[in-house]
Amino acid sequence: MSQLPQHIAIIMDGNGRWAMDRGLPRVQGHQAGVESIRNVVRAAGEMGIKYLTLYAFSTENWGRPQDEVGFLMNLLSSYLDKELAEITKNNIRFRLIGHPEDLPAEIQKKIQRNLKETEHNTGLTLTLALSYSGRLEIVDAVKKLAEKVHKGEMAVQDITPDIFSNHLYTAGTPDPDLLIRTSGEMRISNFLLWQLSYTEIYVTEKLWPDFREEDLLKAIQDFQKRERRFGRTAIRSKT
Repeated sequence: MSQLPQHIAIIMDGNGRWAMDRGLPRVQGHQAGVESIRNVVRAAGEMGIKYLTLYAFSTENWGRPQDEVGFLMNLLSSYLDKELAEITKNNIRFRLIGHPEDLPAEIQKKIQRNLKETEHNTGLTLTLALSYSGRLEIVDAVKKLAEKVHKGEMAVQDITPDIFSNHLYTAGTPDPDLLIRTSGEMRISNFLLWQLSYTEIYVTEKLWPDFREEDLLKAIQDFQKRERRFGRTAIRSKT
């Protein structure tokens, strides 16, 4: 497959709407969305995608009703258990960005287990953004750099975009080539604000629980038709 994106990020939106459209509780939409995660992760690995980052739970999501948050935490805990064997079998490396210390202690232990057991895998790198905020990520990077300057470990003039990137949660991971947002919403919702500077954006009306491998392929095919300029003018052939 030509011009395959190296890194795909996905804002998995529409679980609640999917459930309400069917007269179901919102939480059943989240449960249905897990199957989409499983399908897309498997497909991305088989296609040869190197990095897949999923926006799973934002810092703002803590403000949802307590019973919904509790259900999501139970769902996450179950996912971390059930999918470990699958991602290990498929040579997938598990990563996390965000503030895992905000999560329940038992989930933190499972995250550490999954990180350790997959750290030497060499296939797809699957990153979950949990208790994540793009603005907070930038603030945290600024704090790290300010501390280094304060200690005399570096000078202010030494700070470059590359140095700044190396202090983000995503250090060591290339910026996304393609961002997919489901449910038709036209916003990036505080996700990877620094990293998305030149990312191609693909929005689909599909709600996340309905998103499958064929939808991922459509997004990639759309990406392949685009000319990535990175702020430069278009390259025109000489005829």
